[in-house]
Amino acid sequence: MLYGTSDAEPQTEIVVSQLAHELYSTNLLLLLIQNLNRIDFEGKKDVAQIFNNVLRRQIGTRSPTVEYICTKPEILFTLMAGYEHQEIALNCGTMLRECARYEALAKIMLHSEEFFNFFRYVEVSTFDIASDAFSTFKELLTRHKILCAEFLEQNYDKVFNHYEHLLNSENYVTRRQSLKLLGELLLDRHNFTVMTKYISNPDNLKLMMNMLKEKSRNIQFEAFHVFKVFVANPNKPKPILDILLRNQEKLVDFLTRFHTDRSEDEQFNDEKAYLIKQIKELKPAPDQ
Repeated sequence: MLYGTSDAEPQTEIVVSQLAHELYSTNLLLLLIQNLNRIDFEGKKDVAQIFNNVLRRQIGTRSPTVEYICTKPEILFTLMAGYEHQEIALNCGTMLRECARYEALAKIMLHSEEFFNFFRYVEVSTFDIASDAFSTFKELLTRHKILCAEFLEQNYDKVFNHYEHLLNSENYVTRRQSLKLLGELLLDRHNFTVMTKYISNPDNLKLMMNMLKEKSRNIQFEAFHVFKVFVANPNKPKPILDILLRNQEKLVDFLTRFHTDRSEDEQFNDEKAYLIKQIKELKPAPDQ
């Protein structure tokens, strides 16, 4: 009825409208999600396809299902909790990322206590589920730029306390993905206030300097993209400047030898040369 088959077109808008109305009035969307674990493998995929199709339905500029879910946020919280259950986690992830495309739904998820469970979900031992959870986590933190910036500013301490655990995770994939996302968040112009706060904290600088020396070259490379923001900041607070001055010669020497085999990567080499120049020219603040 909703999306047709190889032999038949989808039903007319009137029929789909009646179906959607029944889904809302009987609370069927929530019931399907709450009982997803009881449905067989193919059935779970069908539920996700039906959910996403109804969600995308528009009447003019309105999205009736989005409006409906705004009045029933339990649907979102039940989907988020789906990551707790291996057999339904990936189906819930598919539906969550579709929900995250709509700012009103993303806002409910971001501003819920349940959002902070993602810091746990991205570290679960099952690789597929952890990766899926990270995709949803990233989508929520990056898709709606102004909403995300406001959320990060309002919840800075709580978010970055949790985030530090990801950067120190024993799981290599978690650390690398988190570090890469951190670089993207700090370099997004919408997050200027958050970036300024992050690069003013000497503990964050120390963490990045340690990550530059990691065994993994991929982690070193991602750490470089966060470290460069500290060095490029024209208004370095005294504690940041002190650390850079204390390690001035070591940093110049280290960066000169850092990833020299990336000769093809022009942007990286330009940035590296810029950092070396900046560090060489560092001077103590006049009031010292």
